[in-house]
Amino acid sequence: MSKAFTRETDADDDDDITLPPLPAGSKNYITPQGYAVLRAELFELIDNERPRMVEIVHWAASNGDRSENGDYHYGKKRLREIDRRIRFLTKRLEIAEVTDPSVHHGSDQVFFGATVTYVDEADVERTVTILGIDEADSLNAQVTWVSPIARALLKAREGDVVKLVTPVGVQDVEVVEVRYPAPAPAQA
Repeated sequence: MSKAFTRETDADDDDDITLPPLPAGSKNYITPQGYAVLRAELFELIDNERPRMVEIVHWAASNGDRSENGDYHYGKKRLREIDRRIRFLTKRLEIAEVTDPSVHHGSDQVFFGATVTYVDEADVERTVTILGIDEADSLNAQVTWVSPIARALLKAREGDVVKLVTPVGVQDVEVVEVRYPAPAPAQA
């Protein structure tokens, strides 16, 4: 069948990038390390992965009939995924507010970037690090600053008892320890 009679759609290539929601009027806080990771991923996609995939698609297209050419179709799909991720990362980096948590080193009050150890009503001790939406990893005990536990802990001090609203009700949580990374040594 002629290509003129086939319909190749790029519907999923639209610019309908949905960013994780931020509270109204707030900024997209991120640590310098998180910003560097996102920026490195963006440059890796732009400088290496996308050109490599364009080359593969070009090679596959030069093989003739594209209707049953798996390399061509996979390559085009992967290019759309790469382009979508590039647009997402670009938008996130544009609105990022880089905040260095080490400025609070030695403080006992909870702010963005703090590693907080707390005890709940069941005497279970947990430690979480409060990070940005684009860098938090729950598998590594990292929570976003907009999560319920982070919102409850923010601005509390060591020894404070705060109210944590959970699906099963309100729970008292005691802040045991607050830590921040040490500031990087000044370079001469």
